[in-house]
Amino acid sequence: MDMPTFRGLEAYVGRTPLVRLNRLSELTGCEILGKAEWMNPGGSVKDRAAFGILRDAEARGLLRPGGTVVEGTAGNTGIGLATYGAARGYRTVIVIPETQSPEKLALLRALGAEVRPVPEAPYREPGNYNRIAARLAAEHGWFWADQFDNLANRRAHYETTGPEIWEQTGGRVSAFVAAVGTGGTLAGTSAFLRERNPAVVAVCPDPYGAAMWSWFTRGDLTQNDGESVAEGIGQNRVTKNLEGVAVGRAYRVPDQTALTLVEHLRRDEGIFVGLSSGVNVAGALAYAHEHGPGAVIVTILCDSGMKYAGRLGNPVWLAKHGLQAELPLETAWAASGELPANAAIKED
Repeated sequence: MDMPTFRGLEAYVGRTPLVRLNRLSELTGCEILGKAEWMNPGGSVKDRAAFGILRDAEARGLLRPGGTVVEGTAGNTGIGLATYGAARGYRTVIVIPETQSPEKLALLRALGAEVRPVPEAPYREPGNYNRIAARLAAEHGWFWADQFDNLANRRAHYETTGPEIWEQTGGRVSAFVAAVGTGGTLAGTSAFLRERNPAVVAVCPDPYGAAMWSWFTRGDLTQNDGESVAEGIGQNRVTKNLEGVAVGRAYRVPDQTALTLVEHLRRDEGIFVGLSSGVNVAGALAYAHEHGPGAVIVTILCDSGMKYAGRLGNPVWLAKHGLQAELPLETAWAASGELPANAAIKED
């Protein structure tokens, strides 16, 4: 009998399941599918970028055994870097906005990362978490992962996420939906899919307070009114990872819409995800109402809601931000003129 082949942790980045969102698919007449990215070893879609960035740095001689990786991150890329950095013998320093969930900060520390929370500041200011990470790298000779402008991020999704979706849908995918944080997921995945079939539509749902809806619909970076508590998404500049991406449709998504869908997934599908996943599912639904029935729409379920349980499961925190957990699905569309006018969901 042949000895089975055993592999280490890094062999299990990607190849996540593509899960049918049953109730939403039935309501729209489309196949709405979510890539279950919380099943990556580090627990999020950012595992792909983190691992890809580390491997690229090694190949280019920028990282050597015993080296230090520093990154500015909302959390998930840092978790990926700490996870795979440990497996490859690197120290990790994470600069993170202090507004991110306590669960993320605790997990980063538990993984052995040095965590430096900083006040939230726009990218143009020197106190921005990415600017600080860049300065630390220059001062100490550390490797700066630079996930926003490092094209190894986009390439990781071109090489893994796109091919997986193409294979898992048998080439039937009609649209790919992903909100923008760094832009790597949307750009890399859609580039691969559109090479295989130029009719595949890239869709960007955007939280309030970000500028991607404006960029993709009007060609400017006007920051839209309002703000969002969704973590890890919401961009106000065109990163290098976003350059050249062809987006066919963009929507603005209010936090209440995203939360209503997060609650629906938890209650009716048994899937507990964070608010960024709710934004993505809102984009998939909006596209389904405009272009269904019959479309095959794939979106990203970015990470588990367990990283946000102290917020999403906390009525006091929700009320502070004007959010309600238990609302019927049809209310998910009420707050936004940027979602299709006919995008009202009527449950039986």
